[in-house]
Amino acid sequence: MTAKELRSKVGVALACVDRGEAVTITYRGKPKARLVGLNQGSSIDEKEERMPAFGMWRDRDDIADVDAYVRHLRKGRALAG
Repeated sequence: MTAKELRSKVGVALACVDRGEAVTITYRGKPKARLVGLNQGSSIDEKEERMPAFGMWRDRDDIADVDAYVRHLRKGRALAG
């Protein structure tokens, strides 16, 4: 399905996904994205296999709260200069 068709026929694309089909979205004749159902998407394990850095800090206890960790790292930047 082209990107233009997707804009006008999103219902058709979603019906295909409901039937278990994957819809490839093309832009200027080249595949750009794939529309799949939530249960058909890649699992985290598959992402880890394709991208070794995915989840590389998962076992670090000092980064349990990512927001707090990043705020702590950036704290000194406002005063530096």
